Amino acid sequence: MISFNELEKGINIIMDGQPYEIMETSRMFKGRGHSVLQTKLKNLINSSVVSKTFHPADSFNEAEIEKKEVKFLYANKGQYFFCRPDDPSQRFSLSGEQVGEQAKLLKANQVVESVVFQDKQISIELPIKISLKVKEAPPAVQGNRSQPGNKMVVLETGANINTPLFIKEGDIIEINTQKQEYVRRVD
Repeated sequence: MISFNELEKGINIIMDGQPYEIMETSRMFKGRGHSVLQTKLKNLINSSVVSKTFHPADSFNEAEIEKKEVKFLYANKGQYFFCRPDDPSQRFSLSGEQVGEQAKLLKANQVVESVVFQDKQISIELPIKISLKVKEAPPAVQGNRSQPGNKMVVLETGANINTPLFIKEGDIIEINTQKQEYVRRVD
């Protein structure tokens, strides 16, 4: 059991039968020594974020989360198919809701981490930084000061990312998967 005083960022708890990760905490002291903890929690199954206030009498079971490496195979009709990296016969699928916004950065044969809760695959986590090839990039117009120094490019996965003007078609760029932003040109 996790008590009120042990709740902090990064702890996984079970609430209403589902696993949640504590994203932010803020202690607030009210009159006569009474305190509450305001939190932001991320549902590890559907990635929704909720705000919740906890009181000193609250306690929770710890969500035992396991992470395993898996390989992304393909997507079809809103389902994303994965397998173990060493055994393609052991396949499983996740819904678009479970994969979330990360889906637009997935490419075939990419190794990612699978989040397992109670022996069920519930979601995936991409590495913080990945390298992807630029499939389409509009040409940069020299001396055009009417536009900011960025342009929208299309990556090999179909995702649109805002990049500096010097990025061109065929370049390999590094993307921060958490913010879905350009980091640097790799090649």
